[in-house]
Amino acid sequence: MALDQSSIGDPGLPWDKSYPPGVAWDGPVLQEPLYLAFDRAVAGYGGQPCLDFLGKRYSYQQVSDLVDRAARGFQDLGVRKRTRVALFLPNTPYYVVCYFALMKLGAIVVNVNPLYAEEEVLDLLADSGAEVAVTLDLKLLLPKLVDAFRKTALKKIVVCAMGDVLRFPKRQLFAIAKRGELAKMPKDEGYVAFARMIDNDGRFEPAEVTVEDVAVLQYTGGTTGTPKGAMLTHGNLSANTSQLWTWFIGAEMGKERMMAVLPLFHVFAMTVIMHLGIRGAAEIVLLPRFEITMLLKAIARTKPTCFPGVPTLYNAIIHYPKLARYDLSCINYCLSGGASLPQEVREGFQTLTGCNVLEGYGLSETSPVATCNPLIGTQKDGSIGLPMPGTTIEIRSLDDPDKLMPLGEVGEICIRGPQVMAGYWQRPEETAQTLRAGSVHTGDVGYMDEEGYTFLIDRLKEVIISGGYNVYPRHIEEAIYRHPLVAEVTVIGVPDDYRGEVPKAFIRLKEGEHLTLEALQDFLKDKLSPMEMPRQAEFREELPKTMIGKLSKKELIAEERAKHAAAASPQEAESVGQGQEPS
Repeated sequence: MALDQSSIGDPGLPWDKSYPPGVAWDGPVLQEPLYLAFDRAVAGYGGQPCLDFLGKRYSYQQVSDLVDRAARGFQDLGVRKRTRVALFLPNTPYYVVCYFALMKLGAIVVNVNPLYAEEEVLDLLADSGAEVAVTLDLKLLLPKLVDAFRKTALKKIVVCAMGDVLRFPKRQLFAIAKRGELAKMPKDEGYVAFARMIDNDGRFEPAEVTVEDVAVLQYTGGTTGTPKGAMLTHGNLSANTSQLWTWFIGAEMGKERMMAVLPLFHVFAMTVIMHLGIRGAAEIVLLPRFEITMLLKAIARTKPTCFPGVPTLYNAIIHYPKLARYDLSCINYCLSGGASLPQEVREGFQTLTGCNVLEGYGLSETSPVATCNPLIGTQKDGSIGLPMPGTTIEIRSLDDPDKLMPLGEVGEICIRGPQVMAGYWQRPEETAQTLRAGSVHTGDVGYMDEEGYTFLIDRLKEVIISGGYNVYPRHIEEAIYRHPLVAEVTVIGVPDDYRGEVPKAFIRLKEGEHLTLEALQDFLKDKLSPMEMPRQAEFREELPKTMIGKLSKKELIAEERAKHAAAASPQEAESVGQGQEPS
């Protein structure tokens, strides 16, 4: 018999019995301006390493000096409280320095994925109203901003020199070997070299920042696939950092080392790596991208104690053919997010490291972590864990959102807590739809068991989770529709052993026309990022439709699941045929 969930807000029901020892669900959750944690780390651990970028190390005091000079430089460019500044950067010291400089000014960071196509970048700049952008002097990045002065509110582009953050002799080698990848900064007053911007005494006018002030616009497709800026306040982000620090029992101030291969522009890494690392005065080992050999060598060199990741990252490591050369036993803490963590991946990585890989769950709208399996206590396979301290998970009826479902019964996962966003930037209707009665309605379907563990079983929204990233079929469909030979298209996620899911396009061409996947990908290369690019395409004479003529995905999803099951073991194929998910 299912238990009543009517008193779900009471910490005594139902998860208190499963909470790890020493952690109180109703304990204090710190909310404060984000830069205060950084200032405390500088005051207490100024001489200790803060950042390691490809072997070049910066102490907390050195980073603090750069932050102050960057703050003064931004202020001289006209950045004030609530000015939106786009960080169009991969993982480099520039990201961390600019981020905390902007926090001290009360400005709002707009995170922009460097892999986005030019159109996507311009859309985000226009929607956010960003007046300043920060990027690198690379051909992969700088040219995407060329039209921004004309098409958006952008006034200044700060250009950071990649060579300046590399240690000798890498700096000299980069200047020679990578010369073809460098972009020259235009001789235009709209462009400002970062080195010139920070050529000052570091004396800036700090802003009065409160926990209600928006710190970050984190763009997400939400439930519709249309990018919206989740307004994450200083209070939201500092609360989630506080919750995580409480959760990782045994972590010591000034003694941890955080591996940062996940991109900081992604909300998961921004909070779980950068904010949490700074909160613990840890050394953050920055890698500009994921490359397996580079990562393993960095682990061998720096011996990180904390390694947040996504399932595809852990999976790549355990299947690396030369893994025996590397010792991963230094890793003590792992948090997996972004996608479902397969049991075999969790167990494989735990065998390698001796470290529990904790599966968590969250959204951009929740800063992002809402639930996590405990470090000490029971980890349940297939579960996204227990609510973070001060966080309430509600399972609401799919038919009547006002009705709470009994424990053990399926409904929509809803979240309330101090990490829940203030709303969507300039989108009151979407905010009202997602934030109801103080809860985030996630669009995800699941249930909670009698011990307070939540299980995610399906998604109402059509987001494809590929390698931990949200990929939105609607955006891909719109790009494909621009091809002159395409009559109809629908995109779904199909299983992929490495990324979890990848986009597959089903296309009906105009009569008598012919198109190949390669030709389609060539057409889309300036319209979609690599993660959005369809890996498969199937051309059909007809696509399934609903009774009212709307393109339908459910038949295609069922076909692909059947294909995947048929390729699996006979036992798995049989279980899928009986309506069960393979374990």
